[in-house]
Amino acid sequence: MQHALADEFSRVGPWVWPVALGVLGAIVGSFIAALVIRWPQGRSVLTGRSACDACGRSLGPVDLVPLASALWLRGRCRSCRAPIDPRHWQIELSAAVIGVIAGLAVPGPTAFAGALFGWFLLALAALDVAEYWLPDRLTLALALAGIGLGLVGVPPTLSDRMIGGVTGFVSLWLIAAGYRLLRHREGLGGGDPKLFGAIGLWLGWRMLPAVLVLACLIGFAALLMRLVAGHTVAGHDRLPFGALLAIAAYPAWLVMLAFGA
Repeated sequence: MQHALADEFSRVGPWVWPVALGVLGAIVGSFIAALVIRWPQGRSVLTGRSACDACGRSLGPVDLVPLASALWLRGRCRSCRAPIDPRHWQIELSAAVIGVIAGLAVPGPTAFAGALFGWFLLALAALDVAEYWLPDRLTLALALAGIGLGLVGVPPTLSDRMIGGVTGFVSLWLIAAGYRLLRHREGLGGGDPKLFGAIGLWLGWRMLPAVLVLACLIGFAALLMRLVAGHTVAGHDRLPFGALLAIAAYPAWLVMLAFGA
Protein backbone atom coordinates (compact mmCIF):
# COMPACT_ATOMS: atom_id res chain seq x y z
CA MET A 1 0.00 0.00 0.00
CA GLN A 2 2.79 2.37 0.94
CA HIS A 3 4.67 1.61 -2.29
CA ALA A 4 1.50 2.15 -4.31
CA LEU A 5 1.01 5.58 -2.75
CA ALA A 6 4.64 6.45 -3.42
CA ASP A 7 4.18 5.47 -7.08
CA GLU A 8 1.09 7.66 -7.35
CA PHE A 9 2.90 10.67 -5.90
CA SER A 10 5.87 10.09 -8.21
CA ARG A 11 3.58 10.47 -11.23
CA VAL A 12 2.55 13.98 -10.17
CA GLY A 13 4.46 16.72 -12.00
CA PRO A 14 7.17 18.41 -9.93
CA TRP A 15 5.47 21.80 -10.29
CA VAL A 16 2.19 20.60 -8.75
CA TRP A 17 3.40 20.49 -5.16
CA PRO A 18 4.83 24.03 -4.92
CA VAL A 19 1.82 25.49 -6.74
CA ALA A 20 -0.73 23.58 -4.66
CA LEU A 21 1.00 24.28 -1.35
CA GLY A 22 1.53 27.91 -2.32
CA VAL A 23 -2.20 28.39 -2.96
CA LEU A 24 -3.08 26.45 0.18
CA GLY A 25 -0.55 28.54 2.09
CA ALA A 26 -2.25 31.79 1.07
CA ILE A 27 -5.57 30.40 2.33
CA VAL A 28 -4.03 29.15 5.57
CA GLY A 29 -2.25 32.50 5.91
CA SER A 30 -5.60 34.28 5.84
CA PHE A 31 -6.69 32.21 8.84
CA ILE A 32 -3.36 32.77 10.61
CA ALA A 33 -3.64 36.54 10.11
CA ALA A 34 -7.13 36.54 11.62
CA LEU A 35 -5.83 34.42 14.51
CA VAL A 36 -2.91 36.78 15.18
CA ILE A 37 -5.12 39.88 15.12
CA ARG A 38 -8.22 38.58 16.89
CA TRP A 39 -6.92 36.13 19.51
CA PRO A 40 -5.07 38.72 21.64
CA GLN A 41 -8.25 40.82 21.59
CA GLY A 42 -10.33 37.94 22.91
CA ARG A 43 -12.26 37.66 19.64
CA SER A 44 -13.17 34.31 18.15
CA VAL A 45 -11.57 33.24 14.89
CA LEU A 46 -13.97 30.37 14.30
CA THR A 47 -17.31 32.10 14.89
CA GLY A 48 -18.86 35.22 13.42
CA ARG A 49 -18.40 36.77 10.00
CA SER A 50 -15.29 38.67 9.02
CA ALA A 51 -15.83 42.42 9.26
CA CYS A 52 -13.93 45.66 8.74
CA ASP A 53 -12.25 46.69 11.99
CA ALA A 54 -13.03 50.35 11.29
CA CYS A 55 -16.66 50.46 10.10
CA GLY A 56 -17.85 46.98 11.11
CA ARG A 57 -19.23 46.10 7.67
CA SER A 58 -19.37 42.37 7.03
CA LEU A 59 -16.90 41.37 4.36
CA GLY A 60 -18.04 39.53 1.26
CA PRO A 61 -16.23 36.98 -0.89
CA VAL A 62 -14.63 39.69 -3.02
CA ASP A 63 -12.99 41.15 0.11
CA LEU A 64 -11.62 37.86 1.36
CA VAL A 65 -9.58 36.42 -1.54
CA PRO A 66 -6.09 35.96 -0.06
CA LEU A 67 -3.55 38.45 -1.45
CA ALA A 68 -5.72 39.33 -4.47
CA SER A 69 -8.26 41.32 -2.42
CA ALA A 70 -5.55 43.35 -0.70
CA LEU A 71 -4.00 44.15 -4.09
CA TRP A 72 -7.29 45.02 -5.75
CA LEU A 73 -8.54 47.14 -2.83
CA ARG A 74 -5.08 48.69 -2.35
CA GLY A 75 -5.09 47.79 1.32
CA ARG A 76 -8.28 49.70 2.19
CA CYS A 77 -11.84 48.81 3.15
CA ARG A 78 -14.16 48.89 0.14
CA SER A 79 -16.80 50.84 2.11
CA CYS A 80 -15.07 53.28 4.46
CA ARG A 81 -11.61 53.29 2.80
CA ALA A 82 -9.94 52.83 6.17
CA PRO A 83 -6.52 51.10 5.96
CA ILE A 84 -6.64 47.32 6.43
CA ASP A 85 -4.10 45.93 8.86
CA PRO A 86 -1.11 45.09 6.61
CA ARG A 87 -0.48 41.94 8.61
CA HIS A 88 -3.25 40.30 6.61
CA TRP A 89 -1.39 40.36 3.29
CA GLN A 90 2.05 40.04 4.90
CA ILE A 91 1.12 36.80 6.68
CA GLU A 92 -0.77 35.46 3.65
CA LEU A 93 2.28 36.07 1.46
CA SER A 94 4.63 34.51 4.04
CA ALA A 95 2.44 31.40 4.33
CA ALA A 96 2.29 31.10 0.54
CA VAL A 97 6.09 31.33 0.29
CA ILE A 98 6.46 28.68 3.01
CA GLY A 99 4.20 26.36 1.01
CA VAL A 100 6.11 26.95 -2.23
CA ILE A 101 9.46 26.31 -0.54
CA ALA A 102 8.20 23.08 1.01
CA GLY A 103 6.86 21.91 -2.36
CA LEU A 104 10.14 22.71 -4.08
CA ALA A 105 12.21 21.03 -1.37
CA VAL A 106 10.50 17.64 -1.49
CA PRO A 107 7.39 16.27 -3.23
CA GLY A 108 4.64 14.28 -1.61
CA PRO A 109 3.26 14.18 1.94
CA THR A 110 6.60 15.26 3.40
CA ALA A 111 6.17 18.58 1.61
CA PHE A 112 2.81 19.06 3.28
CA ALA A 113 4.33 18.17 6.66
CA GLY A 114 7.09 20.73 6.12
CA ALA A 115 4.59 23.39 5.10
CA LEU A 116 2.49 22.62 8.18
CA PHE A 117 5.59 23.04 10.34
CA GLY A 118 6.28 26.41 8.72
CA TRP A 119 2.68 27.60 9.12
CA PHE A 120 2.67 26.74 12.82
CA LEU A 121 5.97 28.60 13.25
CA LEU A 122 4.61 31.59 11.33
CA ALA A 123 1.60 31.89 13.63
CA LEU A 124 3.73 31.60 16.76
CA ALA A 125 6.33 34.07 15.48
CA ALA A 126 3.69 36.64 14.49
CA LEU A 127 2.01 36.42 17.90
CA ASP A 128 5.35 36.72 19.69
CA VAL A 129 6.37 39.77 17.65
CA ALA A 130 3.02 41.48 18.18
CA GLU A 131 2.25 40.49 21.77
CA TYR A 132 5.32 38.76 23.25
CA TRP A 133 2.98 35.80 23.61
CA LEU A 134 3.41 32.14 22.71
CA PRO A 135 0.02 30.52 23.43
CA ASP A 136 0.36 27.13 25.11
CA ARG A 137 -2.47 25.70 23.00
CA LEU A 138 -0.71 26.56 19.76
CA THR A 139 2.65 25.28 21.01
CA LEU A 140 0.98 22.07 22.20
CA ALA A 141 -0.63 21.57 18.78
CA LEU A 142 2.80 21.96 17.17
CA ALA A 143 4.28 19.44 19.62
CA LEU A 144 1.51 16.88 19.10
CA ALA A 145 1.84 17.17 15.31
CA GLY A 146 5.57 16.45 15.62
CA ILE A 147 4.90 13.35 17.72
CA GLY A 148 2.19 12.21 15.31
CA LEU A 149 4.55 12.38 12.35
CA GLY A 150 7.10 10.33 14.28
CA LEU A 151 4.46 7.70 15.02
CA VAL A 152 3.70 7.26 11.31
CA GLY A 153 7.38 6.93 10.44
CA VAL A 154 8.24 10.36 9.01
CA PRO A 155 11.96 11.08 9.68
CA PRO A 156 13.54 11.78 12.09
CA THR A 157 12.73 8.75 14.19
CA LEU A 158 10.30 8.96 17.06
CA SER A 159 13.12 8.39 19.56
CA ASP A 160 15.14 11.27 18.08
CA ARG A 161 12.05 13.47 18.23
CA MET A 162 11.33 12.61 21.86
CA ILE A 163 14.95 13.25 22.87
CA GLY A 164 14.77 16.52 20.96
CA GLY A 165 11.59 17.53 22.75
CA VAL A 166 13.03 16.90 26.20
CA THR A 167 16.43 18.42 25.35
CA GLY A 168 14.91 21.53 23.81
CA PHE A 169 12.65 22.25 26.77
CA VAL A 170 15.13 21.41 29.52
CA SER A 171 18.06 23.31 27.96
CA LEU A 172 16.20 26.62 27.66
CA TRP A 173 14.46 26.14 31.01
CA LEU A 174 17.87 25.72 32.70
CA ILE A 175 19.22 28.81 30.90
CA ALA A 176 16.20 30.83 32.04
CA ALA A 177 16.52 29.54 35.61
CA GLY A 178 20.25 30.31 35.69
CA TYR A 179 19.70 33.84 34.38
CA ARG A 180 16.96 34.44 36.95
CA LEU A 181 19.22 33.19 39.74
CA LEU A 182 22.17 35.38 38.69
CA ARG A 183 20.37 38.56 37.60
CA HIS A 184 17.22 38.37 39.77
CA ARG A 185 14.97 39.05 36.80
CA GLU A 186 13.40 37.16 33.95
CA GLY A 187 15.57 36.67 30.87
CA LEU A 188 13.33 34.33 28.87
CA GLY A 189 9.58 34.10 28.63
CA GLY A 190 7.88 30.97 29.92
CA GLY A 191 6.78 30.00 26.42
CA ASP A 192 10.28 29.93 24.92
CA PRO A 193 11.40 26.58 26.45
CA LYS A 194 8.07 25.02 25.47
CA LEU A 195 8.45 26.20 21.88
CA PHE A 196 12.04 24.95 21.71
CA GLY A 197 10.84 21.59 22.99
CA ALA A 198 8.11 21.48 20.33
CA ILE A 199 10.70 22.32 17.67
CA GLY A 200 12.81 19.43 18.97
CA LEU A 201 9.81 17.13 18.48
CA TRP A 202 9.86 18.07 14.79
CA LEU A 203 13.57 18.24 14.06
CA GLY A 204 15.04 15.78 16.55
CA TRP A 205 17.86 16.59 18.93
CA ARG A 206 20.68 16.87 16.39
CA MET A 207 19.43 20.10 14.81
CA LEU A 208 18.71 21.95 18.07
CA PRO A 209 22.19 23.52 18.53
CA ALA A 210 22.03 24.93 15.00
CA VAL A 211 18.56 26.37 15.63
CA LEU A 212 19.68 28.00 18.88
CA VAL A 213 22.84 29.49 17.34
CA LEU A 214 20.97 30.79 14.29
CA ALA A 215 18.25 32.32 16.49
CA CYS A 216 20.92 34.14 18.53
CA LEU A 217 22.64 35.38 15.37
CA ILE A 218 19.35 36.71 14.02
CA GLY A 219 18.77 38.45 17.34
CA PHE A 220 22.23 40.04 17.27
CA ALA A 221 21.62 41.17 13.69
CA ALA A 222 18.31 42.77 14.72
CA LEU A 223 20.02 44.66 17.55
CA LEU A 224 22.81 45.77 15.23
CA MET A 225 20.25 47.10 12.76
CA ARG A 226 18.64 49.11 15.57
CA LEU A 227 22.01 50.62 16.42
CA VAL A 228 22.76 51.43 12.79
CA ALA A 229 19.34 53.09 12.52
CA GLY A 230 20.27 55.36 15.44
CA HIS A 231 18.19 53.70 18.16
CA THR A 232 19.58 53.05 21.61
CA VAL A 233 19.88 49.52 22.92
CA ALA A 234 19.72 48.80 26.65
CA GLY A 235 20.13 45.64 28.68
CA HIS A 236 16.45 45.59 29.61
CA ASP A 237 15.22 45.80 25.99
CA ARG A 238 13.02 42.87 25.00
CA LEU A 239 13.37 40.66 21.96
CA PRO A 240 10.72 38.12 20.91
CA PHE A 241 13.07 35.16 21.28
CA GLY A 242 10.32 32.71 20.43
CA ALA A 243 9.96 34.41 17.05
CA LEU A 244 13.72 34.11 16.53
CA LEU A 245 13.54 30.38 17.31
CA ALA A 246 10.65 29.99 14.86
CA ILE A 247 12.50 31.86 12.10
CA ALA A 248 15.60 29.70 12.65
CA ALA A 249 13.72 26.39 12.82
CA TYR A 250 12.33 26.36 9.27
CA PRO A 251 15.73 26.64 7.52
CA ALA A 252 16.92 23.92 9.89
CA TRP A 253 14.14 21.65 8.59
CA LEU A 254 15.32 22.33 5.04
CA VAL A 255 18.93 21.51 6.00
CA MET A 256 17.79 18.33 7.74
CA LEU A 257 15.88 17.36 4.62
CA ALA A 258 18.83 18.05 2.32
CA PHE A 259 21.49 16.26 4.36
CA GLY A 260 19.43 13.73 6.27
CA ALA A 261 20.61 15.11 9.60
